[in-house]
Amino acid sequence: MSADYKVHGDVAVISLNNPPVNGLGLSTRQAIADGVAKALADAAVKAIVVTGEGTAFSGGADIREFGSPKAVQEPNLLSVISVIENSTKPVVAAIHSVAMGGGLELALGCHYRIAAPGASIALPEVKIGLIPGAGGTQRLPRVLGVEAALNMIVSGEAIKSEMLAMLPGQKLFDQMAASPASLMDEALAFARSMADVRPLPRVRDLPCKHPQGDAYFQFTRNMVKGMAKNYPAPPKCVDAVQAATKKKFDDGMAFEREIFINLMWTPECRALRHLFTSQRAASKIPDVPSSTPTREIKQVAVIGAGTMGGGITMNFLNAGIPVKMLETKQEALDRGIATIKKNYEAQVKKGKLKEDKYTQRMALLTTTLSYDEIKDADMVIEAVFEEMGVKEAVFKQLDAVMKPGAILASNTSTLDVNQIANFTKRPQDVVGMHFFSPANVMKLLEVVRGAATAKDVLATVMAVAKKIKKTAVVSGVCDGFIGNRMIEQYGRQGGFLLEEGCTPSQVDKAIEKFGFAMGPFRMGDLAGNDIGWAIRKRRYQEKPNMKYSKTADLLCEMGRYGQKTGAGWYDYQAGKRDAIPNKEVEAMIVKHRADMGITARKISDEEIVQRLVFSLVNEAAHILEEGIASKASDIDMVYITGYGFPIYRGGPMLYADQIGLFNVVQAMNRFATNPLDDAEFWKPAPLLAKLAAEGKTFN
Repeated sequence: MSADYKVHGDVAVISLNNPPVNGLGLSTRQAIADGVAKALADAAVKAIVVTGEGTAFSGGADIREFGSPKAVQEPNLLSVISVIENSTKPVVAAIHSVAMGGGLELALGCHYRIAAPGASIALPEVKIGLIPGAGGTQRLPRVLGVEAALNMIVSGEAIKSEMLAMLPGQKLFDQMAASPASLMDEALAFARSMADVRPLPRVRDLPCKHPQGDAYFQFTRNMVKGMAKNYPAPPKCVDAVQAATKKKFDDGMAFEREIFINLMWTPECRALRHLFTSQRAASKIPDVPSSTPTREIKQVAVIGAGTMGGGITMNFLNAGIPVKMLETKQEALDRGIATIKKNYEAQVKKGKLKEDKYTQRMALLTTTLSYDEIKDADMVIEAVFEEMGVKEAVFKQLDAVMKPGAILASNTSTLDVNQIANFTKRPQDVVGMHFFSPANVMKLLEVVRGAATAKDVLATVMAVAKKIKKTAVVSGVCDGFIGNRMIEQYGRQGGFLLEEGCTPSQVDKAIEKFGFAMGPFRMGDLAGNDIGWAIRKRRYQEKPNMKYSKTADLLCEMGRYGQKTGAGWYDYQAGKRDAIPNKEVEAMIVKHRADMGITARKISDEEIVQRLVFSLVNEAAHILEEGIASKASDIDMVYITGYGFPIYRGGPMLYADQIGLFNVVQAMNRFATNPLDDAEFWKPAPLLAKLAAEGKTFN
């Protein structure tokens, strides 16, 4: 059973017991219904209290049942709420810690609600592309008022119980407990006081109106549609809440359910649910059990005070972990500290950070010019220039001074972590921690597992990632790991498209319309075109037969390195990020095309998008085959959190699944016939070919 049943005198207490958040899985739903039936059959029981064990009242649906028959098997949540609502004895919800989604809908089905202060209350379904599906859109407006309820439902954001209790006229909470510790005693007393009150109040019987009626909903709908853009659920939330004001309760419930079911089958909903489950799955490493002991990380050292070093440092300061930053020269340290201060001061100015928090964070930061002064750090992260000789010097120094058991991490974005580990006598303690720029903003952290990396090191780094609020994805060792290895193929396709007839802005606009945050050429300008140039020079030696467009090299020879020089594929004005097309760049591309004897052709946006996205998919299939990534959803997480892939498409692998892998392979076969492209690359990876032939998917 996933709920406990106990009788306290004349009050029965049903305690949900399905860790970690008392998800409303089938066994929990059955146990609640059985508990109510048992209480109704016991003449000595006068009232019922429903609560949750541990750290939640209920977090809602059990994600382990998403998409399975159990999710809708009777008693489903609607049936359980009906059992509670129709109970002939009063049912009191004793809410603490978390009441979200179906958990809040369950509480709204009870006759009374008492809440502990500090409880997080939300209907977050919109975040996974849905609307509340068990009466949330019909009941919450009846207890909070239409506007407050609609704001909660459309945003999906959690609000503290004490804030909701202060809303004028609210009927969500009948009583606030003095503290979480006293909640159950107060709930039992409240239940006894209501034992003989009849008729039993039901939320469904409360009136629901808005004084401005349709005018209010039309105004709100226009605003929500403007903000929601590619997401169908938020406008549907408005429709459902409006139905609560116009329809009889049961008709409103049927309307909510119809919307919920229709949204469930949209690609956007599937993408958002995929993201939700993938984010949690990313922290699970097949051969590293969750019970693996972790090393204690009380203090961290960062080598390098540049852009990456400073950004990495801020993550730890934000989490309350002391950092010692090391540089070779005092001027470099001073510049690094000044940048960190500037970033924090900008947050203070915008009201995103309180002055006292800023002071606390800066107090955790110390600096040094000596390796001896970082020897006691529990973890050291190297963020120096991306060149193997420089990394070698740093890791040999670290090996000599760091205490036994310290984790030695490299922020390398492409280099061989095994080679770096072998610069030390402790390769088991070496791991890659590839932060994305700006490191204090970007959510992705690629955790690169070397051949010798110890399991407890991996477990520790994953735990640290969670503490500094990063989405960590484990990658094996290969050139570029998951993200940069794939983006190289994406960039190569961008180059071929220029040679065949596109302009940089045409390519960027096509992929941005598809939903990417920015196209390959704007992205190159942001990252620095000279970085890609350095990688290509290395590639020309390592893989002399690989085909590349020379346009990006010619651009760099013009000194156009991107935003940092005010000129790249586009021109940039000081202090602005606007990408302004440049005639000289377009002339360079035209001349290069002529020099190669290529006649420009008209290329559709559809071809641009397919070549860019399917290049990611094919390379990712190789990465999965080689075991560099353990699952397709990890690759989707990398691209959504690190490379601006549109969230509502779910990542390259889910997008390919939704298009159909057979169709992806057919398109790739067409691209292979293009003499100006790379026919060898477009040969489908064996895994992709196999799945397509069998009618299967990556996810």
